[in-house]
Parts: sequence; structure tokens; C-alpha cells
Amino acid sequence: MTASTNEAGGGAAARRESFKDIALRTLSAAGRAVGQLASGLNTAVLAALLLLLLALTAVTSVAGVGLLTAPASLRALHALAGRERDRLARWGPEVVAPQPPPTRLRAALVDPTTHRELRWLLRHSTLGLLLGLLGVLLPITAVRDSAFPLYWTFMPENTTATSLGIGNAHTWPDALAVALLGVGWVAIILGLAPGMARLQSGPGRRLLAAGPDVDLSLRVAELTATRAAALDAHATELRRIERSLHDGAQNRLVSVAVLLGAARRMVARDPAGADELLERAQSAAETALAELRTVARGILPPVLADRGLAGALSGLAADCAVPCRIDVDVPARCAASVEATAYFVVAEALTNIAKHSRAQHATITARGNGGRLVLRVEDDGRGGADAEGGSGLTGIRRRIAAHDGDLTLTSPPGGPTVLTVDLPCGR
Repeated sequence: MTASTNEAGGGAAARRESFKDIALRTLSAAGRAVGQLASGLNTAVLAALLLLLLALTAVTSVAGVGLLTAPASLRALHALAGRERDRLARWGPEVVAPQPPPTRLRAALVDPTTHRELRWLLRHSTLGLLLGLLGVLLPITAVRDSAFPLYWTFMPENTTATSLGIGNAHTWPDALAVALLGVGWVAIILGLAPGMARLQSGPGRRLLAAGPDVDLSLRVAELTATRAAALDAHATELRRIERSLHDGAQNRLVSVAVLLGAARRMVARDPAGADELLERAQSAAETALAELRTVARGILPPVLADRGLAGALSGLAADCAVPCRIDVDVPARCAASVEATAYFVVAEALTNIAKHSRAQHATITARGNGGRLVLRVEDDGRGGADAEGGSGLTGIRRRIAAHDGDLTLTSPPGGPTVLTVDLPCGR
């Protein structure tokens, strides 16, 4: 009876934990989608303005004036398309850009890349603009209506109660009804925001990516350089391991062998001296074992396999000399090599913060979504970090390049310093 009760209790706890995980994932996905829609609103407004400019250019081309402004308008179109590719890459997989399209009017009229960018511009300036506005207005209306019972008594009489512009609240039940409308807005955001974000980004991912007929020689050259960096990083890591084994554990083990041989020869004629040598041999063996463990942790930290990336980063934050806050939301496991790279990147970044930044606080943020792992390490120190200054950031850059990832460092004098790393999950 007790076992059955325990099993039932364990099953209920598992269900509660599962519901908690689902709720957190839903909230995280909705929050991310709202952020993506808001960022899309920025480029959608620019797209609408650019569409008006292109229309004006086309109309004035009849009089010849538009022919003079056409190259500038085309450059603006290509620049906005590039900005949209960068935005989409921040919220999901990278959108590989095609070869730079022409800016001369005659060449642009027959250029397929320009045609695709114009089709994207038309869709993003209409549907994308509408979805972006909804992504910004829905959270505002949700907060406004949900919190209505907190402030409705202070509003002038006969003031519209709801965000829809209809209805008045004269009693507490009326105010609670408005709050229920706010809860409905929240439900709409949780249910529809991710789909709205995908609908907004879909045209850009389809129309702004390089087509199969486009020469991707630049991308091939980039991948070739990345492979060379990966091989160089691998060779450097092998040399580091070889030096650690040769200078540390190997010397200790040689010392153990020498001490054991000497103790064996002394055991008959000087038992006390032999016992002392055996103690020294045991101490050297324990030191060698500790050094071997250190080398093994440097290859792939066991804490990643035991506790996952979140637990491993929590351990780094706890050991950091600077007070460190951690925020990890990585629903799925990444490839072991990617998690190891993320671990070493954060470890090196925290070491630099403790040594050089004079910071009072640091923050580690990790997000996993769309097949990407994004790390952000921020401190409130003095700033001025240099990626080429020999402070360990060069090694971080090599590790990231081995996975075809991106590193961004912002560190103005006076701070703050923000290190952002974007890695493919590699599964």
C-alpha cells in the first residue's frame, strides 16, 4: 500500500513538473515571439517608407527625375534587405545572403535577387507591418485591461473601460469583467504570438536567402577559413594536453616508479626508510591522479554530462569571485562539443572578469531556440576589453569559429562589457 502511494505521489509530482515545464516553455516562446514581432515592426516601418520612395521614383521616372534617384533607392532596398537578414539571424537560423545585387537600373530590372527583395518589401510593408503592430499592441492592451481593477476608481466618470473603446465600468463586477478581457488578451498572446512571428519572418526567410542558382563562393571561402580555424584550434588543444601530460602526470609517475624501486631495494636492510619512500610514492601517485583528472576535465568537463549545461554554468557562476547571476533557458540538449565550447567560453569570460574588469556584478544568460544557442556574459566593470589583446578572447574566438559560430564584444571605456556568442546546436 505504501509503495503504491509513493508511486502515485511520484507520478503526480512528475505531472506537476511536466506542467510547470510546459508553462515555462509557453511563456518563454510567447515572450520571444513578442520580441521578434516588435523587432520586425522596426524593419516593416522602414519597408513601408521605402515602398513609398520606390513608388515615387517609378512615377517620376516618366519625367526623368526618378532615373537619377533610382540607384540610391536600389541601394536602400539592398541595405534594408541585409538588415532584415541580420534580424532574422538573431532570432533563428542564419539567412545566407546572395551575391551583392546590382544598383544600376537596367541591370536591376532583370536581376532575380532584386525581384525577390521587391516581393519581400511588398509583403513585409503590409502583412509584416500589421503583425508587428499587433505584437506591440497586444501586450499593452493585455496589461491595461488585466490591471483595470487596480485603477478604475480613479478614472473620470463614463470613461471607456476597455482597450476596444467600448463599455463603461460603474461597479466592481464591471471592472472584473474588463480584467477577464485582459486575461483573454494574454491567452491570445500565448496561443498566437509564436505563429504570428513565424508568419512575419516567413517571407524574409524564403525570399531573401540565396537561391540554388546563386554563386556561393564567398560562403565556401568562409567555411574553408572556419575549417582551418577548427583544425588550428584542435592542434592547439592537442599540444596543450600533451604538455600537461608530459610536464605533470608523466613526471609524477616516473617519480613513483623511482621511489618504488628504491623502497624495494631498502625493504630488507632499512624497513623504516622503505616505509618513508612508499609514503612519498603514494603522495606522488595521488598528485599524478589529480593532474590526470584536471587534464580530463579540460577535454570535456564531467559536470556537463552529470548536470547539463544549466548546472555546469551554475557551478561556474558559484565559483566566480565576482557575484554572478545566471539565467538559462535551453529546453533541449545541444551536441556535447557545443556544450563544452559554451562551458569553456563562459569559464574564460568569468576569469577575465575576475582578473581585469573590477566589476561588482556579472550576468550569464543562455537561450536555446531555433537550433541556435546564444550566450551572453555581461559585467558592470571598467570596460575597454580588446578581442585581440591577448586576454583569452582570441582563444574564445577560435573555439567559436570551429563551430561556425559568431562572437560579438561590446566594451566601451567605462563599461559595461557584453560578450555575446551565437552557436549552432549541432544536433
